[in-house]
Amino acid sequence: MDSFVDERDFKILEDDKYTFFVLRRIIGGKCELLMTDHERLIICFTNKPFPIWIWTSDDATKEEMEKAYQIVAEHSLLNGEYRFNLKYDLAKFFIERAAADGKALSISTNMFAYDCQKLIEPSKKADGSIHRCSSEDLDELVDFLDLFHKEIGIDQKDRDGYRMDAEAFINTGNMYLWKNEQGNHVASCKFAPNGNLASINLVFTCPEYRRKHYAENLVYQVSKLAMEAGYVPMLYTDADYAASNACYEKIGYVLRGKLCTIS
Repeated sequence: MDSFVDERDFKILEDDKYTFFVLRRIIGGKCELLMTDHERLIICFTNKPFPIWIWTSDDATKEEMEKAYQIVAEHSLLNGEYRFNLKYDLAKFFIERAAADGKALSISTNMFAYDCQKLIEPSKKADGSIHRCSSEDLDELVDFLDLFHKEIGIDQKDRDGYRMDAEAFINTGNMYLWKNEQGNHVASCKFAPNGNLASINLVFTCPEYRRKHYAENLVYQVSKLAMEAGYVPMLYTDADYAASNACYEKIGYVLRGKLCTIS
């Protein structure tokens, strides 16, 4: 196993470009752990609080799954402090294999990966309009990040960490809020390009402003901007959150892949 990636790794991920979009992005950066055989297995971990990504071929053998298990075990990543994003067959193997070692793993999130080739304008318009974030919105964006991560319960940081993230998001020029007709910022969304795809993420509506179609209209507008910039928008969703998935499907998103998180 090597600790570097090259064109072979990006090539083998092409068939899983939706489900492993994030992995394609992070393998080229700084990672606490990066191991690949450039053919059948890639393991990548940036740092806490983020999950460990494990890619295996669809026809991975039990021996290859055992190899992946042993690598994470040898790096002390099965101590209960980490999450893993991986395909369902490997997740099943990990859960059963960990149980044999007296460790408890289970699926914590089922994920869908969507892309959008043709947008459909929302049938219900929301009051207000899209607003591109600037430095003047920094403190408010930090509040959005804090609320977002507390609600989903993962990847949580302190406010200094969120401030650094907010500054980086604003600097990309791809961070947006929805401002309602009263002038309140009520929802957030951004897009992050990688190759010809752009991940739509940080989709969040403040609890007191929900069910007013703000997120649906904001995601539509941000997706449109990503398309106009030459990208195919894609996103991950919680597969068990039917209302959210229906919202995305209404504006043209199509299911392309499935994976899960175990912890």
